[in-house]
Amino acid sequence: MDIKQEAFNQISLLKESLDSYGYSTSEIEQKNYNYEFYVLIGEKKFKVQVYFGKKGVKKVIQGDTSLKEYEKLNEIISGQMKLDYFEQVNEPEEYIGTDECGKGDLFGPLVVAAVYVNDNIKKKLKELNVRDSKSLSEKQIFSLSKKIIDIIGNNYSIVTILPKRYNKLYSKFKNLNTLLNWAHSKAIENLLLKVKCSIVITDKFSNKELDISNNKNFSPIKFLQVTKGEKFIGVAAASILARNKFNEWFNNQLKNGINLKKGSSKLSENSAIDLIKKVGKENLCAYAKLHFKSIIRLKEKMN
Repeated sequence: MDIKQEAFNQISLLKESLDSYGYSTSEIEQKNYNYEFYVLIGEKKFKVQVYFGKKGVKKVIQGDTSLKEYEKLNEIISGQMKLDYFEQVNEPEEYIGTDECGKGDLFGPLVVAAVYVNDNIKKKLKELNVRDSKSLSEKQIFSLSKKIIDIIGNNYSIVTILPKRYNKLYSKFKNLNTLLNWAHSKAIENLLLKVKCSIVITDKFSNKELDISNNKNFSPIKFLQVTKGEKFIGVAAASILARNKFNEWFNNQLKNGINLKKGSSKLSENSAIDLIKKVGKENLCAYAKLHFKSIIRLKEKMN
């Protein structure tokens, strides 16, 4: 991967991370030597930049450094969350954590991972500084995912819904949250066939209960959906495994000469135009989520 692509991947992760924390962000723009976007916090405005050059990739925040908002942004963007990040959470002794990746991206699969943790596993994951994948670079995610699997062994499950199948399922469910519910439930069910556990914690994506919670076979299990669920280290580990599987798909496409942008920015829309020219509209379903409005508009425009 070239330095420019690495810079774009990093700024995309930063924007996704800030969006998930509730910040208002602008679209990513490409300049001569960097990518950048704006962050609005009330009336305060900051600029996040990721530079690419001979010295590598560099992250910069422009704004009033004396403000508490700047300090919080810097904490998230640097990826150096406080060491007591997980210690502030009252975690169960053992549980299954689940999280997903890819729901907001024009291209690529929807991936859901479920990870079983107990006190021993949690201790080892904390020593690795496992945290929300949104604060990690692609290289960090790749490295951590291997180390996580070394620690948890076979105590995880990953459901990868490739674009072609995703589009068929979406046509059936007619709703993204319903599809997410199905995918989380499937990942949890697959893992419960391997481990015994009484609690499942899912990063909340809707107000509806998981389908699996209504399955009589799993009635003794307590299912919790938590906003910002990555504060639980089991959910954070699941987010890393899901993101790594998601990244693998993009890297495999690149090996086949297809360079697709992550996210749903103007850059990803532009790469959709290039993709249609290369593979044709009839094959777009193998790469893109067809229900996205930008994809629908693009297909209509290119009729």
